[in-house]
Amino acid sequence: MKKVIYPGTFDPVTYGHIDIVRRAVDLFDEVVVTVAVNPSKQPLFSMEERIEMLKESLKEFDSKVLIDSFDGLLVEHAKQVGARAIIRGLRQISDFEFEFQMALMNRKLSGDITTIFLMPHERYTYLNSTVIRNLASLHADVSNFVPPVVHEALKKKFPRK
Repeated sequence: MKKVIYPGTFDPVTYGHIDIVRRAVDLFDEVVVTVAVNPSKQPLFSMEERIEMLKESLKEFDSKVLIDSFDGLLVEHAKQVGARAIIRGLRQISDFEFEFQMALMNRKLSGDITTIFLMPHERYTYLNSTVIRNLASLHADVSNFVPPVVHEALKKKFPRK
């Protein structure tokens, strides 16, 4: 079985993330979408909230997608879940430098784990979770960018006064 891990903070999950999952499902038998703890980020949603939103947002993929979380080295977690590769999404050229550096470091830490870069559909290249959070905080309609469960959760986090 070919298994891959797709890590991210997913704070919140967007249609761009889901597009990457869709592409990964076409290439691998199983995709483990892993919510990562990033000590340099202060998430809007708790780990539990992000996992629940992912489960609801990815339910169309049934048994080909598993959702989990981790805190630590990504390559170690990839080994623990039996993944052969790490999926990373590249939206624009500016993503490449950071992702390339991380891929090389992960290869150095564990040469048997490969990093695979996937590009989302061009309609999602400008999407990222930070932009979505900022728009939602200003009460902009983000329903075209995130699944309904995420849209509702954002409205609760940023209620109109």
